[in-house]
Amino acid sequence: MQPIQLLAPDGTLTEDETYSPYVEALDESTLRDLYRSMVVERRVDAEATSLQRQGQLALWVQALGQEGAQAGTVTALRDTDMIFPTYREHVMALHRGITPQQLVAQFRATAHSGWRPQDHRFNAYGVVLASQTLHATGWAMGIQRDAAAGVESARDELVLACFGDGASSQGDVHESMVFASSYELPVLFFVQNNQWAISVPSTTQARGPLADRAAGYGFEGVRVDGNDVLASYAVAARMAEQVRGGGPKLIESVTYRMGAHTTADDPTKYRTADEVEEWGAKDPVARYSTWLRGRGLIDDAFVEAVEAEAQDLASDLRRSIHELTPVTLEENFDTVYAEPHRQIEVEKAWLRDYEAGFAEDSAAGGKGGA
Repeated sequence: MQPIQLLAPDGTLTEDETYSPYVEALDESTLRDLYRSMVVERRVDAEATSLQRQGQLALWVQALGQEGAQAGTVTALRDTDMIFPTYREHVMALHRGITPQQLVAQFRATAHSGWRPQDHRFNAYGVVLASQTLHATGWAMGIQRDAAAGVESARDELVLACFGDGASSQGDVHESMVFASSYELPVLFFVQNNQWAISVPSTTQARGPLADRAAGYGFEGVRVDGNDVLASYAVAARMAEQVRGGGPKLIESVTYRMGAHTTADDPTKYRTADEVEEWGAKDPVARYSTWLRGRGLIDDAFVEAVEAEAQDLASDLRRSIHELTPVTLEENFDTVYAEPHRQIEVEKAWLRDYEAGFAEDSAAGGKGGA
């Protein structure tokens, strides 16, 4: 199964009777916003990487190379659709109005999540692999029940469940797809196949396209060139139409992780420079920029303005990073349950005594040394 592609790496757009109409329906403002989303996130991504290298973040997960897959897909959704991300959907997060400061809070270990999911229809980042697919399926079941109970706003809602090729090997994904299919839930499963699950290649994890797995659960799966932002949009738009009020679908977005899995990873240990160079020639921003310029939709002034906007966001992130201060241990315990809980109080008291023991040992050591 070849991935659906509309925009070739050289910026040439081909016609497709199924998907081209979705692109043709986009206005010029939206076409430019797709470019802006990718460029802005890429700059924020680079800044966050630098901040982690300088000790300001505990960890950072780059999305470099996957901007087209994310920008196209999230643009195809409605603002009311709920998204359950992994820990790499930075383009989608920014698109939903989450600020760079909110985005890095979890990676600075100053919050479990930097935003309220209800405010952005964008759930907290899922660090436990594939757990978010279960959450997404449960949310979709709630949408279905609300719609059956007559809640008008729930009738056309859908849930986007994001995961990676590595997470596709987790049992949670299997369980999610079984439930979604059995109950015909409005879930759009979105797997970004970036070729590497840390150091394990996707060819080891699956002997065929991940999209083919959908047939085993009784619903449709398609592959799309994830580095083609226009095809990513068109495929997601078409699938979303079918998911609303209907059953689940699966999109396999074939893309590439240009950076490391996280800043704790060294990809030079398991992949070649030639491979990275080959995928670099398929860069989603470069090919889309070529097409936009060819149509006269952007010029140097526009590009410079977007780059300035991206730089301002990155600079503001750097200036404000120290404002993200850790929550206290008291807050960590007191926000687990809505009401006081006996076991939480017991564990909090134990931790207080445990920490006090270190202070006593330190004081005793100081006296002994004197």
